[in-house]
Amino acid sequence: MVNTISIEYPNFLANSMRMSKVDFESEIKFSALIKLFELGKISTGSASKALGISRIEFLELLGKYKVSFLNLDDVDLDYENA
Repeated sequence: MVNTISIEYPNFLANSMRMSKVDFESEIKFSALIKLFELGKISTGSASKALGISRIEFLELLGKYKVSFLNLDDVDLDYENA
């Protein structure tokens, strides 16, 4: 099952980023899923599946958006328990 979210936006947003309507809408979708991952709401697997890309491609995309795929709280906890 696929659901749709409709977001209204003024043309100047896409224009200010020098993007076509299609590219801008894709950017919004990618940004939303990356943010949900960053907040710990979804996994890399869920995000990559929703975007139709591999998990590795999603991890590379995180780098482009300067989002770490590591949860630093978990890393600190692992370090303390080592």
